[in-house]
Amino acid sequence: MLTAFARAFKTPDLRKKLLFTLGIIVLYRIGAHVPAPGVNYANVEFCMERPHADSGLLGLMNMFSGGALLQVTVFALGIMPYITASIILQLLTVVIPRLEALKKEGQTGQAKITQYTRYLTVALAAFEGTGLVGTVRSDSLFRGCPRQIVPDSSVFATLTMVITMTAGTCLLMWLGELVTDRGIGNGMSILMFLSIAARFPGALWQVKLEGELAGGWIEFFAVILVGLAMVALVVFVEQAQRRIPVQYAKRMIGRRSYGGTSTYIPLKVNQAGVMPVIFASSLLSTPALIAQFSGSKAAWATWLATNFSKGDRPVYLAAYCLLIVFFAFFYVAISFNPEEAADNMKKHGGFIPGIRAGRPTAEYLGYVLNRITWPGSLYLGLIALVPTMELVLFHANQNFPFGGTSILIIVSVGLETVKQIESRLQQRNYAGLLR
Repeated sequence: MLTAFARAFKTPDLRKKLLFTLGIIVLYRIGAHVPAPGVNYANVEFCMERPHADSGLLGLMNMFSGGALLQVTVFALGIMPYITASIILQLLTVVIPRLEALKKEGQTGQAKITQYTRYLTVALAAFEGTGLVGTVRSDSLFRGCPRQIVPDSSVFATLTMVITMTAGTCLLMWLGELVTDRGIGNGMSILMFLSIAARFPGALWQVKLEGELAGGWIEFFAVILVGLAMVALVVFVEQAQRRIPVQYAKRMIGRRSYGGTSTYIPLKVNQAGVMPVIFASSLLSTPALIAQFSGSKAAWATWLATNFSKGDRPVYLAAYCLLIVFFAFFYVAISFNPEEAADNMKKHGGFIPGIRAGRPTAEYLGYVLNRITWPGSLYLGLIALVPTMELVLFHANQNFPFGGTSILIIVSVGLETVKQIESRLQQRNYAGLLR
């Protein structure tokens, strides 16, 4: 593996791409520690030592910003607005015929959808920035902290902070697109990878400090072993796929024969990826926010705040698992259309052995897809519950670093980036990273 990296840096164009990506990484991590204008960073450091909002929607946003949200920096919003905008556009493509037509136009239509995603990202960043400034000035971000994070409460200071954070999100969006064009891997995925990986050392050391057995070292190494086991499980399931064989009939065009080849349709066990976990986390943060901003002391508000403010309540866990399963089937239904796949196969003279072309093929693909989505959705629910199991076993008040969304993104992005480097090395007859 080290030899493969050395050969990669010896290749001029590949070395240029790797160094460019590393430069963007350094710039991103520097910006994640630059405080936004009007923020008293000394008070931020003081309040960070107290209990803070590290769960629910704010916890999810903090994870995607690499901890920059709680530090109220220029990149406090991270790339969460872009992720939200991409998800919204992807869902609207199924509902709005105009967007569906653009998607089918190929590269030109995709460029137009990307432009819409950028506009929506700016709007969402401005909206989330306004909400974050309001949250910082209340006790929602740092519960009961006696020091003010933003001493100046004027309209000008608020606008300056919102504009700065929105510009930070736009800069991250531009840097991600630069990595995609000139670097290695998908730029937005690389930024997500960095945001999550940057929190691992601090979270692991926090487990050691809060441990009680042998100075915390037993809990420390136990968490690492659990994390390695989870990585192995995620790699195994993410690479697992059901290959449906497809045979193409021979066709004579002029004097040449085309077709007659055999291939397969790879249906992944986890076809939905990490999206169901993100959807479920975002949706379950809504009841606690409603109870918080309502200011009511009624029984319903107390019940919502009690059962949905923490991730270890039975009601929260049951709803979390059910929503993950639901969104797994929902996302698979909108991302893979069996009827469209069957029509494309029929147009090109392809068929599944033993299955008639057309509607029977679409029904067979839907049947297989539903069968493999069940274990995939249950696997996502199991991975998402690992942080809660860690809280019960180790009695820690910090989120488990190897749980839920984080481990899925880390492994998925890592595998995809390694595959891209391997493909470029194989073009030059070099051995891959993993032999």
